[in-house]
Amino acid sequence: MTYDDAIMALSSDALRFVKDGYIIGLGSGRAATALVKSLAKLIRLKNYNVIGVPTSLQIKLIAEKEGITLVEADQVDHIDVVFDGADQINSQKHVIKGGGGALLRENILFSLAKKIVVLADKTKFVKDFTIKVPVEVHPLARNSVTNSINKLGGSADLRTLDRGYPFFTENGNIVLDCDFGTIKNPKMLTQKIKQTAGVLESGIFLRKPDVIYKAKENGKFEII
Repeated sequence: MTYDDAIMALSSDALRFVKDGYIIGLGSGRAATALVKSLAKLIRLKNYNVIGVPTSLQIKLIAEKEGITLVEADQVDHIDVVFDGADQINSQKHVIKGGGGALLRENILFSLAKKIVVLADKTKFVKDFTIKVPVEVHPLARNSVTNSINKLGGSADLRTLDRGYPFFTENGNIVLDCDFGTIKNPKMLTQKIKQTAGVLESGIFLRKPDVIYKAKENGKFEII
């Protein structure tokens, strides 16, 4: 039994939060992909009328293939439940997201959600954040934001593709991956980051999930 087995099991269990007529936010990544496939089976089994709101083209293509009806975030005034993954989760239940570059859209869905359910394997859980914080930035503000990150005690690297070309989000922006070492006060840090002109979103999400699923190595999971 592996993490993948646990991810599949918890993605099925998480569907307890889905009801007929719900608008559901669909996050990106491995756990969200498993959730979408389980959701499609539930819709077919119970003949549910469910609408999905994708955070990225990656998950949109999977949901379309599974036959899930989709709309964009600007077409709804609320989302009943968002299912998403996380790059890291600290002891305060804050999350870092944006490894796939969808942080702006993911945070918009978080803001619209009545309930947030995060699915992650146990390697993502830490006492304090230690990974680089993705920051979505307008291309014209690349240098000014980099300087601001340096003044905050961080070090910003422009995210690039394998061949060295800059990575662009689906919104046409760049991503700076910012190393702050161990982050003791994520709330204060992300507030300062987002005050910088040209910053569209920080990968530290201040709204905490309502439910967290933690996948374990033995194919099992726990609910936090």
